[in-house]
Amino acid sequence: MEELITLDYGSGGKKTSRLIGEQILPRFKNAALEALGDGAIVPGGEKLVFSTDSFVVDPLFFPGGDIGKLAVCGTVNDVAMCGGEPRFLSCALLIEEGLPMETLERVLSSVQAACEAAGVQIVTGDTKVVEKGRGDKLYINTAGFGPLRFPGLSPKAIREGDRVLVSGTVGDHGAAVMLARTGMGQDAVRSDCAPLHRMAAALLEADLGVRVLRDPTRGGVATTLNEFIEGTDLGIRLREEDIPVAPPVRAACELLGLEPLYCANEGKLLAVVPPESEQAALALLRSFPEGRAAAAIGTVTAVRPGTLVLRTRLGAGRILQKLTGAQLPRIC
Repeated sequence: MEELITLDYGSGGKKTSRLIGEQILPRFKNAALEALGDGAIVPGGEKLVFSTDSFVVDPLFFPGGDIGKLAVCGTVNDVAMCGGEPRFLSCALLIEEGLPMETLERVLSSVQAACEAAGVQIVTGDTKVVEKGRGDKLYINTAGFGPLRFPGLSPKAIREGDRVLVSGTVGDHGAAVMLARTGMGQDAVRSDCAPLHRMAAALLEADLGVRVLRDPTRGGVATTLNEFIEGTDLGIRLREEDIPVAPPVRAACELLGLEPLYCANEGKLLAVVPPESEQAALALLRSFPEGRAAAAIGTVTAVRPGTLVLRTRLGAGRILQKLTGAQLPRIC
């Protein structure tokens, strides 16, 4: 590995995986950590799902959300994607000296509103202030836990012929933050930042044989799906014409030189389901406001194991690898 950490080690792509695989897993090796899910299944009398995340988004406020809402929704969603019922959060603030109190009040009000909307409570936390110039306004860490309600979700459960579903348009959050950062067309795209635990629970309660759930944040849909199949004897084939991308997001990505499939979402989930459950799962997702644009976008196949292939509108096959480089730093 390089002698210095670069931004792409935080991209959620190849270098992030390398950092985790070479530096973190060997030191803290255990079954809960090795699953590498959005959270850990903690053993005990009542199994719990436990997850933690840090938020360093720039700018702090963007159309559709802000760092406070993002911190709550991000952790709530991570617990839900593991089959847990999010109940309690911690919240730690790392504040740079000189941050206007008005800004902090605005963020904390957003945290409060997001907790109320998601039905979770902040029960512990921490506050630190660093000298001016030693931070960048405000960072937030949240951890969340709750009981495991739906065990067995794992990429290891995926089978040939399964269908890949997405609960709505892809790339919304990444495009919104990047436009807000550049100052171009700031109102054209809104982040999809939203809690997904109720929709996820409904999908799992419907007994549709869901194999795995994941919210495609850093690295986007393409990186998340690569994580599902890497090192396995299965591949995934996506159909470009079936992947929902909002026209403003597509235009923003073309303007910024980005690929929507690698742009983060903060209010969408990916689900892999058996083929016989595809239509029922789509109908259920579409019954929720945040799932209105749900679509089936691909199929699990035994062809080209470990490879994600996009079948383009022209009929060509394009291999999509994990995100390489820091396409979108400071996105969440």
